[in-house]
Amino acid sequence: MRQSRKDLFIVTLFQSGDEVAGDLSGCGFGGFADFALATEKTLVKKPAGISFEAAAALPMASMTSLQALRNKGNFREGQEVLILGSSGGVGTVTIQLAKHLGGVVTAVCSTRNIEQSRLLGADHVLDYTREDFAAENRKYDLIVAVNGNYSMLKCRKALKPDGKYVMVGGALSQIFQAIVIGKPLSLGRKKMLFLAARTNTTDLAYLLNLASDGIIKPVIEKYFTKETTAEAMKYAAGGHARGKVVIRWEP
Repeated sequence: MRQSRKDLFIVTLFQSGDEVAGDLSGCGFGGFADFALATEKTLVKKPAGISFEAAAALPMASMTSLQALRNKGNFREGQEVLILGSSGGVGTVTIQLAKHLGGVVTAVCSTRNIEQSRLLGADHVLDYTREDFAAENRKYDLIVAVNGNYSMLKCRKALKPDGKYVMVGGALSQIFQAIVIGKPLSLGRKKMLFLAARTNTTDLAYLLNLASDGIIKPVIEKYFTKETTAEAMKYAAGGHARGKVVIRWEP
């Protein structure tokens, strides 16, 4: 039987006053408002150990990271991972998650973000303005491409014989290229994959608890107010933010 719209908003998992977090993409977005309507299946209780700002910065970035490592990459303890674009929202979480899972992490970023990547736990950091990861002798079990700025053929050469490449972001043209070219490049043992992350409360609750325990921490470069939302969006769209930007929305 098809649920009515009224039934979708019957709440059984939460009580009045519960602090919650979630991703509104599954119920029409609408986060830039004093109030938002969401189904309870898109929300989880926010752990007391993290702020609302941290909870707002984590959902999509951290789920993308987790699903790239676990679902697509089948990442295991002791494996080597290369993160292309390690300084943004997804990249900074991927460093931390990969280390938590017991991996050996090489981060690729610009000069100004080298120290940040090291502080987050990267074992090796390459400055893309001076170093070429493909010129290194090191081969990787997994490459997580947060952007599509590198040739897939170049990345494939940097993989171990059974390695995997997972693109998780980039321009639409780069994503289309990854989907089209990825299949023929995956005919052998090396796999070239694209991830479109799926939000779900099981992964979100797990990740928020990791943050509450101090295992992962969202990097938030700037805070904005609702009056400066347009400025925040413009800054984020520039593509050079360290980690995330957060809008503090006070009613």
